[in-house]
Amino acid sequence: MRWRMVKAVVRIDLYRLFKTKDYWIPLVILGSMFFVFLPILLLGSLNLIARSPTIAQLADIVGALPDAVQANIRGESPAARAAYGVSVYLLAPIAIVVPLTISSAVGSNAIVGEREKGTGEYLAHSPLTVKEIYIAKLLGSLIPGYLAGIVGFAMYAVVVNVLVGSLVGGWFFPTPGWIILVLWVIPPFITIALALILRISARVRSSAAASQASSLVTLPVILMSYGIATGLIYSPVASAAIVGLVAWIIAAILLVTGSKSIKRERLLGVSAEA
Repeated sequence: MRWRMVKAVVRIDLYRLFKTKDYWIPLVILGSMFFVFLPILLLGSLNLIARSPTIAQLADIVGALPDAVQANIRGESPAARAAYGVSVYLLAPIAIVVPLTISSAVGSNAIVGEREKGTGEYLAHSPLTVKEIYIAKLLGSLIPGYLAGIVGFAMYAVVVNVLVGSLVGGWFFPTPGWIILVLWVIPPFITIALALILRISARVRSSAAASQASSLVTLPVILMSYGIATGLIYSPVASAAIVGLVAWIIAAILLVTGSKSIKRERLLGVSAEA
């Protein structure tokens, strides 16, 4: 694997995305909506109804959870425990959903887009091997989504600590489970989705068809993210570590076999079925 040549392709792809306002403006809006505005709305609402019967009902729900779950929830008052539960557990899936959505949008157009723009010929006749092209396209799709997730995670941490920290005795976020989720679990999940999406992008005839087909891949992964969030409630560190390990193994298998889906003929558009 000649990483210098792979990096050159990745830099070109990232530069194209940076120059495309139709891509990064919706990206900023999507990330701000899920990582900033939605948490402010939910957590701010909890602060406003802190003395209402609704908080008492939420506290009853928290109190009915298993002891292993309650042991992880901080706060003395019902409002504090409800806010902590929402910020740490309820909103956890956004850490996977947002970067996965962004990377999937890029990946669905990674191969077929080259063919439609007429630039696939350059890649097809370049000295890069098909494996190097595949890895470059995967990294060029993974990096935007993961960077957006990291930036969004930092913004979310500030929002949560400002709105909830005073209720639970100081800044508490990120928790160990969230750190493992972001650094260990999210990358392989994005890689799994992209490994499948790039296969689709290499086979279909148009970007529209690739986008539609990629949604069938991302939906199951999004559903799995909610399952991960549920597991974090019971055992934050252990659950995230185990799920991440399994995801990395699956991602490695898909990466080994995924490069076979890319043919130079497909980049040229000569034989979409080759």
